[in-house]
Amino acid sequence: MNSGISGRLAQGATWIAASRIVISLIGLANTLVLARLLVPEDFGLVAIAMSVSAIVLAVTELSLAQALVQHKDPTDAHYNTALTLNMMRSAVVGLIVLGLSFPAAAFYDDPRLVPLFGMIAVSALIIGAVNPKLAAMSRGLVFWQEFATRSSEKFAGFVVALIVALIWQNYWALMLGVVAGQLASMILSYVIIPFRPRLELSKWRELMSFSIWIGLSQAVNTINWNFDQLVLGYFLGNTKLGYYSVGDRLAILPTREATKPVASAVFPGFAKLANDPPRLRKGYQRAQSALTAVALPIGIGFAVAAEPLVLLAMGEQWLPSVMVIQFLASVFAVQTLATTVEPLAMGMGASRILFNRSLVNFAVRVPLTLIGLLTGGLVGLLIARCVSGLIGMAINMFMVQSLLNLSFFQQLAINVRSLTGAAIMALAAYLAGLPFEGMDVGTLLLKTASMTLTGAVVYPSTVFLLWRMAGRPEGPEHDALKFGRAILSALRRRIAS
Repeated sequence: MNSGISGRLAQGATWIAASRIVISLIGLANTLVLARLLVPEDFGLVAIAMSVSAIVLAVTELSLAQALVQHKDPTDAHYNTALTLNMMRSAVVGLIVLGLSFPAAAFYDDPRLVPLFGMIAVSALIIGAVNPKLAAMSRGLVFWQEFATRSSEKFAGFVVALIVALIWQNYWALMLGVVAGQLASMILSYVIIPFRPRLELSKWRELMSFSIWIGLSQAVNTINWNFDQLVLGYFLGNTKLGYYSVGDRLAILPTREATKPVASAVFPGFAKLANDPPRLRKGYQRAQSALTAVALPIGIGFAVAAEPLVLLAMGEQWLPSVMVIQFLASVFAVQTLATTVEPLAMGMGASRILFNRSLVNFAVRVPLTLIGLLTGGLVGLLIARCVSGLIGMAINMFMVQSLLNLSFFQQLAINVRSLTGAAIMALAAYLAGLPFEGMDVGTLLLKTASMTLTGAVVYPSTVFLLWRMAGRPEGPEHDALKFGRAILSALRRRIAS
């Protein structure tokens, strides 16, 4: 390869992070439009159902896609086994969810949860039928299928949710949008890679030997990340949970949502480099710094401009969600400094360490969540989220140190220009918004435009200036320029032809 696997990892991470922005925009539009048509209580109700669903799915998680990517030479028997196991798991999930529907309705004193849980059971069956052969593309470091399936899921979900919201104007728009998106993604998975599976279990031991620790890790993580919504809904009610869940969802878009497909992109590359520590170390640093360079400024910028954006896009009824976005978008952005530790550990075959990490994070986050919520309400919960998030980032960096022998200083050093640029951008964007006061649409538009344009100019200018001052070392700036030149060259060739 001309640029080597590490270069392809960095380019793949950059391309997918950039393309993820498009997908996030669809998700953002979905949330903003539905926020205009529905009330916070609708979002809170569905958040309870989705949190229970996520926990059940995680507890039964098999992580077979990762096992197929990590496998040295998977055959059709492996893919058939993966699909069979996934379908069996989906049937179990559906039965568990249906069994929980009436107890959950009684616990939250809301009978509307019963039919919602029934739809979640249908959703589980759809998820289990996704084409397992998509893993073959990830093994070959081909990344566009991730963008295609996820964008189709978001777009189909948006269209269906919008139609249902316009007709019924209730919580079913949120649930049916999710199911429609999953169905579209599942169908497209077989269009991308035609595959006629058959039921068999001949390779189940082989696949489960790798995936067991990843599955357990994801189970603990999901309980960890959904625990706050379940207790918030119980103690403070559906309306405040609606503010919290929508704010959380919006805060996630620019950062954590970008990291998921990037993790899928770099995992097979890390697996290929697992036996070459120097190249693996370089590949990790390039991929991580590329991701941080893209996600960090978007997350920080979103936190700074949250108030005018929410008022402009969603209206005054959603003003309480601004505080949620400001807290969480900031901590999510900073956490990108060590986000790719999970695909790194999986690529090195150290999946058990991820389970240990999840247990530690769980032991930290759950008590902090309860203490914060019971002592400070919503504000206390948000502070607890930030503290536990920073502790989690430190744990991730410690894991990277143990896996790659990269010190904390070395991990921060590769991102120092992005951190500096984001800090200067945040200050500049905040100052750019000060002259605009008022709640009318015109003022909010001017304030949002001023803050956004200032950030869009200040961040790249600062980062590239620091890069030049540092002697133009290898890093995300170098990869971004190379990527830009490749696009311009392709456009010139197309115009010339």
